[in-house]
Amino acid sequence: MKFIDVNEQQELVFSQTPPPVIDIDECLLKVHAIGVNRADLLQRAGKYPPPPGESPILGLEVCGEITELGSDVNNFNIGDKVLGLVGGGGYSEYVKIKASHMISLPAHLNYSQGAAIAEVYLTAFQSLFTIADLQPNENVLIHAGASGVGTAAIQLCKAIGAQVTVTVSSEKKAIACQNLGADNIINYKEEDFVAWKKQHLKTGFDVILDVVGGDYLSKNIDVAGLDSRVVMLAMLGGRFCEKVDVAKLLLKRVNIHASTLRSRSDGYKSKLVTDFCEKFSNSLTQGVINPVIEHVFDWSKADQAHSLMSQNKNIGKYILSIND
Repeated sequence: MKFIDVNEQQELVFSQTPPPVIDIDECLLKVHAIGVNRADLLQRAGKYPPPPGESPILGLEVCGEITELGSDVNNFNIGDKVLGLVGGGGYSEYVKIKASHMISLPAHLNYSQGAAIAEVYLTAFQSLFTIADLQPNENVLIHAGASGVGTAAIQLCKAIGAQVTVTVSSEKKAIACQNLGADNIINYKEEDFVAWKKQHLKTGFDVILDVVGGDYLSKNIDVAGLDSRVVMLAMLGGRFCEKVDVAKLLLKRVNIHASTLRSRSDGYKSKLVTDFCEKFSNSLTQGVINPVIEHVFDWSKADQAHSLMSQNKNIGKYILSIND
C-alpha cells in the first residue's frame, strides 16, 4: 500500500509498505480521508514519537470503509463507513483500528467531514466532561476558540446549555466562533482576557480549556472561579510559567489538570468513545454538532496542510483526502 513517509530531511514523501495485519479486536480500513493534527507536525520534526507498539506512520484519525474484520468484532460489518482514532498509521491507504475506537459515519456526512470528528471531539469531550465534569449553566473559557478542539468544545458546551467565552486572534475567527454559539468573544490582540473577566464576570470561570500554556497558567488562575477546573492540553505559548500565585490557587480551590489522548490506554479510549456516543451520538447524527473544516487537500498536498497549520490561521480542521 502507499503511505506518506518522513525522510531524513523531514520531508513528506510517498512510499510503499505492506498493509497492516489486524488482531482479533481490530478492523482494517480503506482510508478515504485523514485529519491533520498538530501532533503530526511534532512527530514529523522528531519531537513526538508514537507510543510503543503503534505504527510509526503519521496520522491519528481517519475516516474510511471497513474491508476486513477481526474474529471478535461483531458490531460492525465489512463495507461499513466509520471514523475513529488510531495511535498512528493514518497517512496511508489502509490502517488497522480497534473496533472499540470507531464510530459509525453519520449518513449526512462525507468522508472528509468524518475525518474531522474523532480527535477534536473526543479531546474536547474528555477535557470538558471526563475531567472537568462540566454542568449546564456553568461558565467556560476556551482558549483558541477557532481551533479544531476549540470549535468542537464550543458546540459541546452549548449542547448542554453552558455559557461559553472564547479567546481568538482575529475578527474572522471571532465571527466563526459566534456562529457556532459562543456567547462572548475576546480578541486577545485587542483586549486582555483577565481585564475582560474583571469587568464582565466577577465570579470567574468554572471551567477553562487551555492549549496555550506558558504564562497563560498564571492568567488562568486569575480568571478562575471558586472550585474551578483548568484543563491544559498543549503548550503553544511555551512550557514554562514564570510565576504562579499559590495563594490564589488555595483561596479559589483551583483544580489544574494536564491531559493528552494519544498515549492513553486502549481501554481508556474505548470507554471515552462509548461515553461520547452515549451523550452526543444523537446530536451528531441529527446535525446539532458538526465538524468544522478549514480546507480539504488531496493527500499529495500534505506538506501544504502542515505548513498552513504551523501558521495558526485555520478555523477548524485541515483534512487530507485520498482520491481513488
